[in-house]
Amino acid sequence: MTRSLEPLIAALRAAGYTVVGPTVKDRAIRLAEISSAGELPDGTGDVQEPGNYRLTERDDGMVFGYAASPDSAKRFTQPPRQTLVRSRGQVIEEVEPEAPRIALLGLRACDLAAIAVQDRVFLGGRHPDPAYRRRREALFLIAVNCAVPGGTCFCVSMGTGPKATTGFDLALTELAAPHRFLIETGSERGAQIVAAVPHQAATGDDVAAADEVSRTAAGRMGRTVDTEGVQEWLPAAHDHPRWDDVASRCLACTNCTMACPTCFCSTVEDMTDLSGDVAERSERWDSCFTLDFSEVGGSPVRGSQRGRYRQWLTHKFATWYDQFGTSGCVGCGRCITWCPTGIDVTEELSAIRYGTEGPSCIR
Repeated sequence: MTRSLEPLIAALRAAGYTVVGPTVKDRAIRLAEISSAGELPDGTGDVQEPGNYRLTERDDGMVFGYAASPDSAKRFTQPPRQTLVRSRGQVIEEVEPEAPRIALLGLRACDLAAIAVQDRVFLGGRHPDPAYRRRREALFLIAVNCAVPGGTCFCVSMGTGPKATTGFDLALTELAAPHRFLIETGSERGAQIVAAVPHQAATGDDVAAADEVSRTAAGRMGRTVDTEGVQEWLPAAHDHPRWDDVASRCLACTNCTMACPTCFCSTVEDMTDLSGDVAERSERWDSCFTLDFSEVGGSPVRGSQRGRYRQWLTHKFATWYDQFGTSGCVGCGRCITWCPTGIDVTEELSAIRYGTEGPSCIR
């Protein structure tokens, strides 16, 4: 148990980590480097609904009184762009992948679940990604058990939250009256950091209060979704008329895949400088919603928006199991919040299964 995060941030910096945590920037909660607890978003909350995000003021001074932010750990495990190889004239240079020692402060249980999904994708196959492994091993993960799920959250339905149970170095639960943080260690290096921070043993009342935070959050999910049998019924709905309906609303803007903490698709680009002496091959994020993503022989495999949305939703919730043994969705709700037209995956799944919006919407 600790009263302040200032010693924790100082201890992480002293251990050689760059601390990245939630800040208020561009009228949103964004992950950025911080050097003190004073840069954290005390007293800031948020409202999230389909296609709608805005910050609010809280009168309780809580530091983590908001739901999942638009940023996730994916930006640090799989950077939006990375140079793979560079040539200068006839000389080929192998580019060493960057793997800075970063402490990510404020991750939620759904974010930890997303990292575990990415671990399966990048490290679980026959050809593990060494660059991903280096970045992953350099990360120090500090979770915060969610107290205020947003209007688009459904982590309980996906079995990923709101309480962090695994995958962290440290897990915090923010408590009020008096304001304090209960700390749980999840690794040896986490225990070493706690040992360097002034703290005291948690009482039974502290533990009970932390448990109540998670129980309350679990009962306040903004959305639910019934995933029972989804591996069978969703692929079988290939010709469902709902695909045309959602395609008429989808802009193919790729916001959902960019905000998603598990979407991992990428493409490769070759570029030269103006002199033509230096050329680089880079990997950058891509999306299955772009027309040329599935291009084969000069033509896209999925030429319709109907086909591209169907592929994304079916892969995310059903066929991901076939590839990786888990769902590709962690219930964070980012794809719903950041869709410009407010497409709600829980509504789409319910409409395909039941023919209506069904039980998925809790307004």
